Amino acid sequence: MPNNLLRQIPKVDSILESAGWASLVSVCPEPIAKDVLREHLDSLRLSIREGRVVAVPSIDEIVTAVGIRAAVLIEPGLKRVINATGIIIHTNLGRSLLASRAVNAIMRVATGYSNLEYDIEKGERGSRYDHCRSVLRTLTGAEDALVVNNNAGAVFLILNTLAEGKEVIISRGELIEIGGSFRIPDVMKKSGAVLREVGTTNRTYIEDFERAIGDNTGLIMKAHTSNYRIRGFAHEASSEELVALGKRYNIPTYYDTGSGLFYNFEDLGASGEPLIPQELKKGFDVISFSGDKLLGAPQAGIVIGEKGCLGAMKQNPMTRALRPDKFTLAGLEATLLLCLDAGSAAGIPTIRMILEEKGAVGKRARRVASQLRKRCPDAGVSVIDVDSEVGGGSFPDMVIPSVGVALESRTMTIAALEAKLRHLPLPVIARIEKERLILDLRTVLAEDEADLVAAVARAFENDR
Repeated sequence: MPNNLLRQIPKVDSILESAGWASLVSVCPEPIAKDVLREHLDSLRLSIREGRVVAVPSIDEIVTAVGIRAAVLIEPGLKRVINATGIIIHTNLGRSLLASRAVNAIMRVATGYSNLEYDIEKGERGSRYDHCRSVLRTLTGAEDALVVNNNAGAVFLILNTLAEGKEVIISRGELIEIGGSFRIPDVMKKSGAVLREVGTTNRTYIEDFERAIGDNTGLIMKAHTSNYRIRGFAHEASSEELVALGKRYNIPTYYDTGSGLFYNFEDLGASGEPLIPQELKKGFDVISFSGDKLLGAPQAGIVIGEKGCLGAMKQNPMTRALRPDKFTLAGLEATLLLCLDAGSAAGIPTIRMILEEKGAVGKRARRVASQLRKRCPDAGVSVIDVDSEVGGGSFPDMVIPSVGVALESRTMTIAALEAKLRHLPLPVIARIEKERLILDLRTVLAEDEADLVAAVARAFENDR
């Protein structure tokens, strides 16, 4: 029986000469289609030998199966999703969204030539590092500025440049780990610097730093604990104390501030994140921060500070390995220009989402819920109060009152509904709380509301 079925499998040439195959390769690269066909036929032969197939599919059925698999392979892996989690700077979902000005700036340099490394004024070769330097100096008051590809790269470059082979003194309570297992001690080791931790997890004094200073001390470092807080019986050496200590012993001081905050959210009761210009005024020689967190720009590592330190970094061969591309620089510069005016900063999506009034979010939630009730008869739909988060390792204590749409299903489990939404052509990423699927409207763009409603309706229609 298996041998008879094996002989009935259509010849490859017959499949390649079929009308269905011609239609398939008109929309799919033929080499990919052929690879999938080969795998499909091998799988079919194995299934026949193992007795799992009792009838050989036709050529049309084979081509259809190949087309389905090939379509998955040629679909871009990086795709747009709807973020309904309520986490604004969602590390897994691409962190900050870009302002329209930043997107337009990127489009201009993406679709035409640019002066990336050309000095128009002098008519000669220029430096890509000049493009954001001026606006960063204006925003922060820094003597100099440098942009690299991300803040992890900035940390590495600073340590390698200023303290290779020397000790870096840092509080034990600031030996942070962030997502993706990025750990300060590991990065320090790779940079060639030597870790010298002082104090305890919860209490470190300026005297601990001073006792650790020796002939081989290269840098005094402070790292912002952006994704956790130490409360209760705790103490840390202040920025002012560290700067004064560095000046007294002629040792450079460095603050990894992490989140890149330029907008003051104290009116919301938010505190704990270092404001970049304020920290630089305290006298740190070098400060670094991320572009794609609270700044709301593309992924980048931004270094500001004393021109001698920055000049040494620019001469470090590792700087070229960490350099940003033209898209990053264009989007970052456009975002920084928005930050020059507090009113314009609200045009940055990250800032706008944080500041959006609960009442405005509720109005959008009620609008979405009304549409879902009409389109999803099998769904229980209700509007509820929820809490949003800033995310991205920023403001870990901050809770933003928000409004969401809660979904319950009479025909499937909540876990099944959540999975269906994730696997749609336009995936919807939500959260589950108390046996309900929650769509937090704070992180759903107004222009995505119609797509959100259509996606949820499709998930319920597929179930029926």
